[in-house]
Amino acid sequence: MLVLFTDAVRIDLRVLRREYHIPLRLLGVAMPLGIAIGAAIAYGLLPGLSLAGAALLASVLAPTDAALGTAMVSDRRLPARIRQSLNVESGLNDGIALPAVMLFAALAAASEGLAGSAWSWVGFAAGQIGVGALVGAGVGAVGAWAITRADAAGWVNATHRRLFSVGVAGLAYAGAEVTTGSGFLAVFVAGLAFGGLATAQREFVHQFAEREGELLTLMTFALFGAVVIGPLIVDVDGRTLAYAVLSLAVVRPLAVVLSTLGARLRPETVCFLGWFGPRGLASIVFALLVVEQGDIAEADRILLVAGVTILLSVYAHGITAAPWARSFGRRAGRYPPTAPEHQDVTVHRYRWHGPRGQDADRED
Repeated sequence: MLVLFTDAVRIDLRVLRREYHIPLRLLGVAMPLGIAIGAAIAYGLLPGLSLAGAALLASVLAPTDAALGTAMVSDRRLPARIRQSLNVESGLNDGIALPAVMLFAALAAASEGLAGSAWSWVGFAAGQIGVGALVGAGVGAVGAWAITRADAAGWVNATHRRLFSVGVAGLAYAGAEVTTGSGFLAVFVAGLAFGGLATAQREFVHQFAEREGELLTLMTFALFGAVVIGPLIVDVDGRTLAYAVLSLAVVRPLAVVLSTLGARLRPETVCFLGWFGPRGLASIVFALLVVEQGDIAEADRILLVAGVTILLSVYAHGITAAPWARSFGRRAGRYPPTAPEHQDVTVHRYRWHGPRGQDADRED
C-alpha cells in the first residue's frame, strides 16, 4: 500500500502528459499479450488446469511490482522517460489487471458449476475500479490541501510530514474497501493527486519510502514466503518451476518486444523494459483473493505457481536490478538528446506544409 502511494507521488504528471507512449504500449498492448501468452503456456504445461484457470493464473501474474523495481525508478542515471514508464506501469497495471482477474475467476468457478452470473463479477470489477479511483482522487486532494495548510501555519515538522503519507494512504485504502472499491487502485490514485497538488511535500514522502517503507515491504515478502508458500513448498514440481521461469524470462519479455515494435527504441532498452517486470505485492493480493473466493477448484494450484514465480522474481530481479540499471544508465547517458530513450519523438514531430506545396517533417 505505502509502496504504491510513494511511487505514485514520484510520478511527474507534466512529464507523463508529454511522454505517455511507452506506458500506453506497456499497459494497453504488452499486458493483454502477456496474459494471452502466459495462459497458452500454462494450459499446455500445467496438467489439470482448465483454460479459464490458465488465464486466471496469467492474469494474477500480469501486474509488476514497484517495490522490487526501486533500484530502477530511483536511479537518476537512467533516462527519465524509461524510469517514468516503468513507474507508471507498475502503479497502474494492478488496477487494469483486476477486471481480468475477476472475469477469469468467474469463468473458472462457472466451469465447476459453482458460480452465479459472470456479469455480476464484471459489474463488481467495474465498481472496484470506478469507486477506487474516485475515493483515491478525493482523499489525495483533501490530504494535499490539509498538509499544505498545516505546513503554512507551522503546525508540522519534518517527521510529521513523512508520517502524513501513511495516514493518506491508509485512509484511501480503507475508504475504497468500505465503499466496495479497489483499495490498491485508490492508494495509487491518491498518490497521484497528492503529488500533483502538494509538490513541496514530495521530498518528505520519498524520505519515508526510503526508510520505513522499505522495511515494511521486506516484512511483507518475508511473511508471505514463510506463512503462505512455506507449507506448500513440498508440492513444487518441475512443471511449476518451468512455468515460473517462463513467466519471468519469456512471457513478459516477448510481450514487451511485440508491444514496442515501431517505437525506435534500442535493443538493450527493449530488453531492459522486458526483463524488469518483477512480480510482487499485487500478484500476492490477487492470488490470495482467488483462494478466498472458496469456489475455484484450481485455487491452490494457482496460489502455488504464483508464489513460486514471485519468490523467483524476488531473487532474480533483486540481484540484477542495481547492476544492470547502473551499467545501462552509463550507456544511455551517451545517447544523443534526440534518442527515443530521452524524448518522445512521436510527440514532437509533426508535418509541416511549406510554401509551394513543399511538405517536410519538422521537430518542435
